[in-house]
Amino acid sequence: MSRRNVLGLSAWAMVAVALPSASAPAFAGSTWDGLRPEVFGTRAIESGLGVVTLKAPFRPADQRAVPIEINTRFGDGRTVKSVMLVVDENPSPVAATFQLGPNQRKFEVKAHVRLNQETRVRAIVEASDGALYMASQLVKFAGGQAACAAPPTGNPEEIVANMGKMQLSDVADLGTSTTIDHRVRLSISHPNHTGMALDQQTLLYIPLRMITDLAVRQGDVKLFDMNGSITISENPVFEFDVNLTGAHDVAVTLKDSDGTAWTRVLPIRAGS
Repeated sequence: MSRRNVLGLSAWAMVAVALPSASAPAFAGSTWDGLRPEVFGTRAIESGLGVVTLKAPFRPADQRAVPIEINTRFGDGRTVKSVMLVVDENPSPVAATFQLGPNQRKFEVKAHVRLNQETRVRAIVEASDGALYMASQLVKFAGGQAACAAPPTGNPEEIVANMGKMQLSDVADLGTSTTIDHRVRLSISHPNHTGMALDQQTLLYIPLRMITDLAVRQGDVKLFDMNGSITISENPVFEFDVNLTGAHDVAVTLKDSDGTAWTRVLPIRAGS
């Protein structure tokens, strides 16, 4: 899945915004039926059973930051080329696309997304030979305001002052840790403005300012590049694995739609 194709979905996403809101499409799959050929053309997508698992809360407590976890692995010599996260009924359904570095036979990631209504969430994995595999899950909507139109938390001055700050921490409850792989959590300060939320003081729409690119490296090793969207939550959090035999820090470069870029080098403090 090329970056050009992902960015080309913006026009499709604007059409999706104009579609009437209803719960039926989450079951009938009409949004996915329209999105699939735009993204993958006529390529076959196989069941992800045994290849990819997707975990999401059935009824999330906070629709502004719904945790979605994707785990994928190949045991036949193939590697993971890319992973796409799709939220069918959101205005921008392609939430994120992760392009992996070479020779990664497994990839595990958790990301927080906004949820606009009841929807099916999908993980589509592309193998090194071009084969596609998918897992999906229905996520209920608890009611209230659609997350993409929810106002940001905090005052505007604090949001601007903190934008681009990052923190890397250990995930203490990782039960599958080994002496090589170690799960870390990357926390980023960025409002990821959707362009759909009203300023509570001026009652004008807050301009779009979304995360477009995220590059993560451990030393010289590419862990992943991510193309983002407005579906990613405000102040996003990502969990992924680092290799404890590799470099002792992670370099992160973040870019947004305003053209601003931030780069941080964050130490890995495993067990600290």
